[in-house]
Amino acid sequence: MNRIDLVGRRAVVTGGAMGIGRAIAERLLDSGASVAIWDKDDAEAERTARELAARGRVVTVPVDVTRWPEVQAAVQATDAALGGIDILVCNAGIAGPTVPLVDYPIEEWQRILDIDLTGVFLCLKAVVPQMIRRNYGRIVNVASIAGKEGNPNAAAYSAAKAGVIALTKSLGKELAAYDIAVNCITPAAARTRIFEQMSEQHIQYMLSKIPRGRFVEVQEIAAMVAWLVSQENSFTTGAVFDLSGGRATY
Repeated sequence: MNRIDLVGRRAVVTGGAMGIGRAIAERLLDSGASVAIWDKDDAEAERTARELAARGRVVTVPVDVTRWPEVQAAVQATDAALGGIDILVCNAGIAGPTVPLVDYPIEEWQRILDIDLTGVFLCLKAVVPQMIRRNYGRIVNVASIAGKEGNPNAAAYSAAKAGVIALTKSLGKELAAYDIAVNCITPAAARTRIFEQMSEQHIQYMLSKIPRGRFVEVQEIAAMVAWLVSQENSFTTGAVFDLSGGRATY
């Protein structure tokens, strides 16, 4: 493993208790950063923090990213614990049901957009002001290949992730005059607990579209994120980094 230098940096990983978020938290800790795991599942976050404690300083902050007061409180709690936020990885998200649009429950559509898109917006809105004050920050938003191509029977998820891509580009342009990099990644599916929300037919559809013939490993995602949040990434902003195993050609 290449060790990216993140010594002295303070990082937030939303949805960091498990899956992709946990892998990212592990990699950032191994690179020398202090990490705050923001997660709605406080018990799982605490368990993860205990398991990762030997790697470095890790704290947990219970937060529902769809609720603005909770996100504001999470920033305050993280500032108190770590002394500030240099790195923000917006990873929290859900897949939702895999059904045709005409059968899609309206309440599920709203719930997925609230978590997967509005939750990203609220975290950015809360954290970016202090990055501007310090003239330093690294942000990575976790989108999806579905946001580029639109997966059938996943209208809400695809729409939300497309929104994350556009949001990243918009904020990247807004902050380009600062030493703040805002980028997103578009991974193919990884074998995490999010698969529990999907039908087997949908899982096999996603696999069939990946030229490499396998799902991405969470450690592969974390490796790309580690460089994107490093000081070395001093020029690229508003960009989309592909992790689709060859599925996307743009």
